[in-house]
Amino acid sequence: MSFQFIKKLPIPAEIKKQYPISEKVAQIKTARDAEIRDVFTGASKKFLVIIGPCSADNEESVMDYTMRLARVQDKVGDKVLLIPRIYTNKPRTTGEGYKGMVHQPDPEKKPDMLAGLVAIRKLHIRAVEETGLTCADEMLYPENYWYLADILSYVAIGARSVEDQHHRMTTSGMDVPAGMKNPTSGDFSVMLNSVVAAQASHSFIYRGWEVSTTGNDLAHVILRGATNKHGNSIPNYHYEDLIRLLHMYDQRNLKYPAAIVDANHSNSNKQYEEQIRIVEEVLNSRNLNHSLKDLVKGVMIESYIEPGNQKIGCGQHIYGKSITDPCLGWKESEELIYDIYRMC
Repeated sequence: MSFQFIKKLPIPAEIKKQYPISEKVAQIKTARDAEIRDVFTGASKKFLVIIGPCSADNEESVMDYTMRLARVQDKVGDKVLLIPRIYTNKPRTTGEGYKGMVHQPDPEKKPDMLAGLVAIRKLHIRAVEETGLTCADEMLYPENYWYLADILSYVAIGARSVEDQHHRMTTSGMDVPAGMKNPTSGDFSVMLNSVVAAQASHSFIYRGWEVSTTGNDLAHVILRGATNKHGNSIPNYHYEDLIRLLHMYDQRNLKYPAAIVDANHSNSNKQYEEQIRIVEEVLNSRNLNHSLKDLVKGVMIESYIEPGNQKIGCGQHIYGKSITDPCLGWKESEELIYDIYRMC
């Protein structure tokens, strides 16, 4: 057979029992979830900044970065809510390359899924305990979501996953905001259809169980740009794109219309320094149109301690520098957060 069954992995309940969250973490999550929910429902006018490394590749540097965010949060909290990106699952366009901490707790060593499941849970718990910030992760594998369901405050569904029925139905059972990215084709209808599916109730098979969900009323869209048939990037964060999205939302019976703008990926053509300009343009568009101010709830930014990115396996690993997509450095990121604060 082509499949090689290596080891039976513990179910989420077993991992959670071994690495439980404290009462302190539970209370922080409850408070943060309520605060973030208020942004999506319109009860709060705060602006979300979902920011952090492209991939969480090293516990110490990720914690260093997240602690820096916590100090900034103390200064901007009356208008801006920071949600650290601790992305432990990474989709790869060709299937090659680093797939995240869940695959390789140490990027320089062979994959170890059991060690990965433990590592990602411990990292997310540590982030909440030490910074008071609950975090975002990407749901690459729907069956793995339950390992982190009691810790995360935001979940992203990637451009290559958003059309998948299992991702959509699993999202319908989440109690936290879930951002459905536009597919790589850029089709807004596909993206909005995924929100319709995620906000609806479903019955389906999940981890060997027959389950039912009530629907996730906080499912929303993430604009991340597109790629045309020639492989060229097409941005979708401009004023006209946001107006088009607003009109398309109006044609659907969806709760809490909301959008997050991803400033990197195809919106920046992976020119990571362009994220600064893109975020400022999005904020200007919001300030020009009250309807867009209600629609666009935040931005997503790829940022780490050192700017750019590096390859793994070269023997000269630079602390706090991305090993996947290039990211803004900390200096520029901190300045951008303060700019966002001033423009909100």
